[in-house]
Amino acid sequence: MCGFVGYLDGGATLQDETVLHAMTDAIRHRGPDDADYYMDGCAALGFRRLSIIDLEGGRQPILNEDGTKVLLFNGEIYNYRELREELLTKGHLFKTAADSEVVLHGFEEYGDAFLNRLRGMFAFIIWDKEKKRLFGARDFFGIKPLYYAKMGDTLLFGSEIKSFLFHPHFKKELNERALESYLSFQYSPGSETFFKNVYKLPPAHFFTYENGVMELSRYWIPEFHPEEDKPLSYWVDEIEKAFDDSIEAHKVSDVEVGSFLSSGVDSSYVACSAHVDKTFTVGFDNGTKYNEISYAQELSQQIPVKNISKVITPEEFWNTFPKIQYHMDEPLADPSAVALYFVCNTASQHLKVVLSGEGADEIFGGYNIYKEPLECTWYDKIPFPIRKVIGTVASLLPAHRGLNFLVRRGKRLEERFIGNAYMFTQKERRALLKHPTDVASPAQIVKPCYDRMKGCDPVTKMQFVDLNMWMVGDILLKADKMSMANSLELRVPFLDKHIMALAGRIPTRYRVNQENTKYAMRQAALRRMPDKWASKKKLGFPVPTRVWLKEDKYYGIVKAEFESETAEKFFHTEKLVKLLDDHKNGKADNSRRVWTVYTFLIWYKQFFSEEAPRYDGQN
Repeated sequence: MCGFVGYLDGGATLQDETVLHAMTDAIRHRGPDDADYYMDGCAALGFRRLSIIDLEGGRQPILNEDGTKVLLFNGEIYNYRELREELLTKGHLFKTAADSEVVLHGFEEYGDAFLNRLRGMFAFIIWDKEKKRLFGARDFFGIKPLYYAKMGDTLLFGSEIKSFLFHPHFKKELNERALESYLSFQYSPGSETFFKNVYKLPPAHFFTYENGVMELSRYWIPEFHPEEDKPLSYWVDEIEKAFDDSIEAHKVSDVEVGSFLSSGVDSSYVACSAHVDKTFTVGFDNGTKYNEISYAQELSQQIPVKNISKVITPEEFWNTFPKIQYHMDEPLADPSAVALYFVCNTASQHLKVVLSGEGADEIFGGYNIYKEPLECTWYDKIPFPIRKVIGTVASLLPAHRGLNFLVRRGKRLEERFIGNAYMFTQKERRALLKHPTDVASPAQIVKPCYDRMKGCDPVTKMQFVDLNMWMVGDILLKADKMSMANSLELRVPFLDKHIMALAGRIPTRYRVNQENTKYAMRQAALRRMPDKWASKKKLGFPVPTRVWLKEDKYYGIVKAEFESETAEKFFHTEKLVKLLDDHKNGKADNSRRVWTVYTFLIWYKQFFSEEAPRYDGQN
């Protein structure tokens, strides 16, 4: 695991090592073990390494046999040994025993077709010195990040946006279109970022850059083709086999591997299957609802395995939050990111690699909202125009759970479900912002996902939206950035091509039904753990922001930001304060909306205040 930076241009910066070194130093946290560089007058490449495989020999950048191609690679290839043997028989010469070199020679042999041969998580670039062509690719699910920016004749690329700030050609400007979309999604959806002219390479895509032209292509997409003729027992057996195989692949390492462990079935299934020596858990001192440590300790004793836990204090949470938003590169209003930061920090004091349960909910159908289409199906038989009128009337009344049902069922699925978070509607966010933009509505942004899944049942459509939106923009963003902030490699065995292929064959009734979510997967997990964990309802990672925002101390902290000069630039601040006051006074639960705006304001300070990092000509 590691991080990389680079740029192409024809200017003086290609002769200036200090620029490349400054950019690379900005992501030192991704790889504190080693650094190396490559410059050839057209390309400048920098690398930071966290040594996991081939500890002595796996340095980067890596060159091919004749020095015409150069690789920068971030990630792990779990089937690299068999691929290496195949490439050796074809005459390729290897300088290292690292998994990354397999990617370089595989690309030489097969071109972009080699991507579908890989099993793992990755973001990489290959510079062809002779053809002056850059190739870049990102893994199937978007586990590892890859950003790029075109600034005049200069192309910047790398693992984190913050490295771009140290290049003299980088022009730092806020993209207010991203802010508007963020207010609905709680993350930045799509390929645009919060920085103008900086983009994310989407998952399962590769690019070629030649003669100043960037071309993107998609090489893989998750598919659902349910097989209705097989019994539940068949799917449980298949899940068990596929998961065990993925766990073994994800444990390939020359250093110790541990596992995260919460009270939920996903991390519990990983921990019970992986046979690691250590598990790691965090919680809050706000009662059992916000503390899963006792669950984790009890299961760890049964496995048995050593559990290392930490209680996060409110002061630690709030004081560390600015640092967390800096590491995130873009604002992410998911409070569980803070908890993830602390569990990564705890684990990093003991080892370099952990397994985690991300992806199970999207692949096997684990979110509680997926049960919504199965509830009160009689109501859907009422003609839609009538339901729409009822929903419109209900939306004008004070919020209530029963009324919320009527509001949601008065909208088609494509309107009401944009993913697991829906903070502000298009109308609400435009009323809040001083400078609304022409950015697409939330429904328009997710429309390509729904278009691709026409003819599928509602649950499958919702899963596909989350696989391509929520999982990438929220779940995997925080997993990468919070682990790398602590120089820790986080591996996700549920996010494996073979597991996705299997899950796509499972009938919807064995994914989500009236009894539970992730139904077939829970049955497989039940073979490894007691029902107390296997059947536990999905909670997410509970964080007590709802409680804290009603306390004078933290209410005051947020109110100060809502009335700040920064807030005045973007928002009608009196409306922000009303959201906060209504929450404190118990008129509405606005905690997630309040946190979404607060997060942006804190993030903005990290990158746009006077103290923010920037190129100063002295690097």
